[in-house]
Amino acid sequence: MTAGGRRVTVCAKTTVVSMTPVRQGKTYPLSALDHAMGRHTLRLVFYYRPGPTMDKFKLKESLSEVLSQYPAVTGRLAREEEEGGGHGGWVVKCNDAGVRLAEARASVTLDEWLRSADDEEEMELAYWEPMDADPFIWSPFYVQITEFEDKAIAIGLSCPHMHADPTCAILLVRAWSDAHRRACVVYPPFLHAPAFFPRPQPNPSSPLLSFKSSSTPATHTKGRMSSATFVFSDAAVKSCLADAGLPLDSSPFDALAALFWTRIARASTPEPDAPLGLADLTLCIDFRKHMHAPLPHGFYGNAFHFYRTRADLGSGLEHVAAELRRHAAAIREEDFWEAVEWVHERRPGRREADPPFQMYGPELTCMQMDHQPFAYGAAFEKDGGRPAHVTCRVRGVEGAGLVLVMTAAEEGAARQVVVTLPEEVADRICQDDAIMKYVPVVMFAASAISRS
Repeated sequence: MTAGGRRVTVCAKTTVVSMTPVRQGKTYPLSALDHAMGRHTLRLVFYYRPGPTMDKFKLKESLSEVLSQYPAVTGRLAREEEEGGGHGGWVVKCNDAGVRLAEARASVTLDEWLRSADDEEEMELAYWEPMDADPFIWSPFYVQITEFEDKAIAIGLSCPHMHADPTCAILLVRAWSDAHRRACVVYPPFLHAPAFFPRPQPNPSSPLLSFKSSSTPATHTKGRMSSATFVFSDAAVKSCLADAGLPLDSSPFDALAALFWTRIARASTPEPDAPLGLADLTLCIDFRKHMHAPLPHGFYGNAFHFYRTRADLGSGLEHVAAELRRHAAAIREEDFWEAVEWVHERRPGRREADPPFQMYGPELTCMQMDHQPFAYGAAFEKDGGRPAHVTCRVRGVEGAGLVLVMTAAEEGAARQVVVTLPEEVADRICQDDAIMKYVPVVMFAASAISRS
């Protein structure tokens, strides 16, 4: 242990700028969807075994190279009204100010860390500073490179959710790894702010977002939120699919989302034997490839769609999984555009007193990211070097919590589920018999019991 019991020590802070200067005066406005995420931040941590090219100097050099493709990442935020009569929203001034880089050391090996770190300690690997009183001198993006005792490396990335959704943030690290290997960037950034401008004849409508925007702080669950990660093997997920009555070639998301939805509902019920009934769940999906004219994977910004589903949780796992699958198949592009146009009507400056509201809460939300192989494709070594583990967290979650389903290091049907829940509920879920039946590896849980 280091002084005071802390195992991570930040040794230095520097700024990394892009290798190629950006055109003077270039700006990038944040969309209405981006502004809607104003209360949340993203934290990502990529863990790597020791490797010959995982050198901190070389990593900083390749980061500088890839930042030349991301002028909005190295820029600084300013209010659009300062740019000459705008509506008061945020715009990025692409001025090559760079990203803040923290260099740190961990006083344990990577394996010891993965076995013993809790949820808050893990976030010490993704350095973050809240927005300064003067946003124009504040770096929205922070990168942290942490070296473990066995020379393993953790790469942490943190940023405002206004700047990027999880796909966008993960692909920034993926592009960095491609540049580091001197390979072609497979998913280059696509910076196109008008992508989500309203249609010529807009039809703003979103009952779900209207509900979220009208929820008061009293609606939210009081107390501390806690996170944990469940890693399910390929065999375990296939067993869950079979229990959910789904073909083995189905998306594991429906089965895992149904499992955690029902068990969280049970863990949140004051009376353990009380019957479960009809319940609502908010689902969150990447909409880039669901559009008639699909956006590139590398679209920069937010492109996730929130929608509501309902199921009778007392009817069993198979029924709930079938309902999730049915609702997902019924999503229309029109639903997405109506939500885009609804948030556009509420964009900053349209009306007074329209601050960002809680997107992750107060109701339980489940995010689908298991269709993306991007995170574990972020290999910095030419021969192999895939991440040993990747963490993705959304900060600022309130209410019933968030369940995030994403791919795992093991290939095939293996998945990991990251939960952020009220502390008592999280403790129960980490010891829930119906989940433990599938023998997941539980990581970064606050409860020492759940990690034993």
